[in-house]
Amino acid sequence: MSMYRQLWLAIIASMFLALVGGLLASMLSARGYLESQLSMKNTDNATALALSLSQSNPDPITVDLVVASLFDSGHYELIRITNPKGQVLSERAAADGELDAPAWFAGLLPIRATAGQAQISDGWKQFGTVTLVSHSRFAYGALWKSAYEMVIALSIAGCIGGYLGSLVLARLRRPLNAVIDQAKAISQRRFVSIEEPKVPELRQLAVAMNTTVARLKSIFEEEAGRLELVRREANFDGLTGLANRAHFMARLRQTVDAEDSSGGLLLLVRMADLAGINRRLGRGATDEFLKVVGACVDQAAHKTGLGVAARMNGADFAVLLPGEKAGIAAANALLEALQVVAAPYLEQDVTAWIGVGWFARGLDVGGLLSRVDMALAGAEATGANAVREAEADTDDEMPRTVDQWATMIRRALDKQWVKLIAFPVVTLDGKLSHSECPLRLMFDEKGEWLPAGRFLPIAERLKLTAALDLAAVSLGLKELKSQSALSGLAINLSASSLEDAGFQSSLLAIIDAQRDLAPRLWLEVAESGALKHMEAFRSLCLALNQRGCHTGLEHFGHHFSQIGLLHDLGLDYLKVDSSFVRGIESNSGNAAFLKGLCSIAHNIGLTVIAEGVANAAEFNALQGLGFDGATGPGVKVSTN
Repeated sequence: MSMYRQLWLAIIASMFLALVGGLLASMLSARGYLESQLSMKNTDNATALALSLSQSNPDPITVDLVVASLFDSGHYELIRITNPKGQVLSERAAADGELDAPAWFAGLLPIRATAGQAQISDGWKQFGTVTLVSHSRFAYGALWKSAYEMVIALSIAGCIGGYLGSLVLARLRRPLNAVIDQAKAISQRRFVSIEEPKVPELRQLAVAMNTTVARLKSIFEEEAGRLELVRREANFDGLTGLANRAHFMARLRQTVDAEDSSGGLLLLVRMADLAGINRRLGRGATDEFLKVVGACVDQAAHKTGLGVAARMNGADFAVLLPGEKAGIAAANALLEALQVVAAPYLEQDVTAWIGVGWFARGLDVGGLLSRVDMALAGAEATGANAVREAEADTDDEMPRTVDQWATMIRRALDKQWVKLIAFPVVTLDGKLSHSECPLRLMFDEKGEWLPAGRFLPIAERLKLTAALDLAAVSLGLKELKSQSALSGLAINLSASSLEDAGFQSSLLAIIDAQRDLAPRLWLEVAESGALKHMEAFRSLCLALNQRGCHTGLEHFGHHFSQIGLLHDLGLDYLKVDSSFVRGIESNSGNAAFLKGLCSIAHNIGLTVIAEGVANAAEFNALQGLGFDGATGPGVKVSTN
C-alpha cells in the first residue's frame, strides 16, 4: 500500500476514532446528567406526595385515589405505597410501551435512575412508605435527540477535517511525487534535477538527490571532455582540425558499405606550390595558409550537413559528400572558393587541382580511389586550375521523377512489397543478443529487393519515411510474434520521421496493440538525427521506456562532445560507428577513446555495441575495450 494511502487511512481512522470517542463521551455524560436529574426528581416527587398524604389524614381509599390520579398524568412508571409491614396499600405500574428513541439505542445506553422514597405519617404514627419512579421515555427522547444532533455536528466537522486533511496531503503529494519521479528517472538512466520542496524533510531528500545528480553530470561532462580530446587527437589533423587520413578512409568505407548508403561524391584536392609558400613566407605563414584552406574545404564538406573533410597529407585534401551526385558543380564551387582564400599566399596563377568521382553503395573503395586519383592527376597535368571527373561505373538505376518515386514507394507500401532482412548482433562470447533488421523495398512483383540507401534519400525528400518506419515496426512485431525464441529485433527509425506530427502517436498505437512484445523490440535512431531533433527524440524515448522497449543510438561517436545532452533520455544502448572500429587493433588513439566511451556508458547503465566489425582481429580487440556486443560482416553467432 502506498504511503499516501496509508496517510489517508491514518487520517480517516484518527478522525473516526475522535468522532466516536467524542460522541461516546458526550452520550455517557448526557446519560449521567439525566440519571441524576431523574433521581432528584423521583426523590422530590416522592417527598411531595408523602407530605401531601400526611397532611390529609390518610386512609387506604384516599391513598389509592391520590395514587391513581397522579399516575394517570402519565409521567411515572411506578407509584407504590406500602404499610409499615411491607404490605402494598396501592400500586400503579406502567406497562412496557414505546420510548421516544429506538429500542437499540435504549438498550445500548440504558438510563437507570434511583427510585424516590418518602415516609407517610398519620399524626405521630407512620402510615406507610411511598416509592416513586418517573417515566424515562422523555429522558430517552432527550438523549436520542442530543445524540442525533451530535452525530450531525461531528459528521460536518469530520467532513471539514477530511477536506483540510486532503489539502494537506495534496500539498505533500506534489513534492513527494516529484522526489519519487526523480528516483524512477535515475533508475531509468535519466539524470534530472527537481525543484526543492517546501516541506523540510522532503527538501533535505531532494537537495541530496539533486546534489548527487549534479555531481554525476559534472563527472560525466569532465570525462566526456577528456575523451573528446582523445578522439580528436586520434582522428583529426592537429593543424587544420580536419579528419586525418586514417579516419577519412574509415568514414569512406563506412559510407560505401552502410546498409542505408545512397552513394555520394569523393573529391581529392591538391594545392599548388606549397613548397614555394614555405620557402618564401616561412613555416608560420605556411601553417596559416593550410588552416584557411582547411576551413574552406571543411565549409564545402558541410554544406549538406553530412559531409566529411580531411587533410590526407601535406598539400592534399579530400571531401566526402554522401548522397550527392553533382560532382562537377561541387568541385567547381570548391575551386572558386580556394582561389579566393589562397590568393594572398600565391605568386602564380595556379591554385589547386581537383579530381571528383561518384560512387554507389557496395563499390570497391580501392577502385574508387584509383579512379579519382587518376582524375586528379589529369587535372594537375593541365598546368592550370582544373577539375576532372573520374569515369563512373554504369548506373543501372532508371532515372525517375519525384512523382514517379512517390508513386512507386506508396505502391510498394500498399501492396506490402516490403520485408525485413536480419543481421546478427552478438555478445562478445558469440551469443546472439538480437537481430538488426533493415527494411527492403520492391517496386514490382518480379523486381529486386532494394536496400534502404536506394530509396531512403528520396523518401526523406518526399516525407515518406514515417510510413516506411511504421511498416518496418509492424513487420518487426509480426516477426517477434511468430518467433517466440527470438531474443530481440532492432528497427532503425529515420530521423526525419521524428519531424512528422503524427508519427509518435501512430508508432505507440502499433506497439500498444501488441504490448507483450514491446520488451523484445529495439528501436534506434542515428546519433546525428537524434541531436538534430532532440526534443522529439526525448519525448519518443520516454514514451517507449514506459512500454518496455529498448531505445538506443546508432552510428554513435562523431558528436561525442554533445554526449551531455543524452543524460535524461533513458537510453538502453549505444552502437558505435564503424569508422571508429575499423582497424581498432592497430589504432591506439581510437582504442583509448573507445575504452573511455565504454567506461562512461557503463557507469550510467548503457550497453555498448560496435558496428561494422570486419574481421576477427577487430572483434577480439573489442573485448579489452569494454564493449558488450558487436555487429558486422566479421561477427559469427556461436553454436555452443
